[in-house]
Amino acid sequence: MTAGLRLEVTGARRVVVKVGSSSLTTTAGGIDPATVSRLVDVLAAARGRGAEVVLVSSGAIAAGLSPLGLRKRPRGLAAQQAAASVGQGLLVHRYTEELARHDVVAGQVLLTLDDVTRRSHYRNAFSTFAKLLELGVLPIVNENDTVATNEIRFGDNDRLASLVAHLVHADLLVLLSDVDGLYTADPRDPGSTLVPEVRSFADLAHVRVGSPGAAGLGSGGMQTKLEAARIATGAGIPVVLAAAEQADAALAGERVGTLFHATGKRRSTRLLWLAHATEPKGTLLLDPGAVRAVVERRASLLAAGVTGVIGAFTAGDPVNLAGPDGAVVARGLVNFDAGEVPQLLGRSSHDLKRELGAAYEREVVHRDDLVLL
Repeated sequence: MTAGLRLEVTGARRVVVKVGSSSLTTTAGGIDPATVSRLVDVLAAARGRGAEVVLVSSGAIAAGLSPLGLRKRPRGLAAQQAAASVGQGLLVHRYTEELARHDVVAGQVLLTLDDVTRRSHYRNAFSTFAKLLELGVLPIVNENDTVATNEIRFGDNDRLASLVAHLVHADLLVLLSDVDGLYTADPRDPGSTLVPEVRSFADLAHVRVGSPGAAGLGSGGMQTKLEAARIATGAGIPVVLAAAEQADAALAGERVGTLFHATGKRRSTRLLWLAHATEPKGTLLLDPGAVRAVVERRASLLAAGVTGVIGAFTAGDPVNLAGPDGAVVARGLVNFDAGEVPQLLGRSSHDLKRELGAAYEREVVHRDDLVLL
């Protein structure tokens, strides 16, 4: 019986499910076997209904705390990486054992930011996921915390999940959390109410977002989940945010948690990365005409429209493009070093070619390397 079910969920052929640390581990830091077992049962049931499932699982650092005698998540990067090194093996071992009960093979996929930022890397990552799913494997994804630097981080696994959903061409992203959806304010506030559906992020102007969970095991709060939902829905992928305890109902299409409807169309992974997985190294200031050309006509940025430069960057780095009022309108990969830009300001491509050579005739940012924000 499908009456009343969410068609975005029941019709999804490929689903990415993300579960957070606080939903998998005890307050002491160890993996909760019963919780993992229940989650695996739900994922197996979804596969039984014909869906392909990719799991993005936090919990490696948290799982490593107890074996290392640590009482809480360490702040230092080296200690976090040590905990992840111990905990990742324990986490995947637990998943492997539980999935074996359903005759499902688990496959570990550890990603770094390079895997979605470098073209050759994400093509290879997509091929790996495609082959795993073709072979009937359930991929278990986490960030490669053990070797990453502080910039390693996608920021959190919510954002990682949204980028993975795009990478694997998912039809649905399900974010499982320690709260049962998006509320108008802190769920503990008496007047706070659940937001069952979000059709546009403009609808959330009056929503007050809280802080990370009190247990201190997770790295993200509701803000990171909203950002993940914004990334996925903007790329044409609907998102369900629900409590881990509601996983079965959420994946069956029942109206639990919050459904974020798709707001855009799928775009290239490269542009998705540029918009959501990069930190700008500087800013190019544009005159009004250049802003219109970039925003309205989706044109390349030429030197003639650039009025100023901020920051230190090299050719190929991501930079923000801002209008006269300082408002950022786009982000792109710049074709010149920061030190070269001042001599280009306001000058035509023809003049630059004549005076500086053919290498300076090219666009400051080509439209194929530019995304509107």
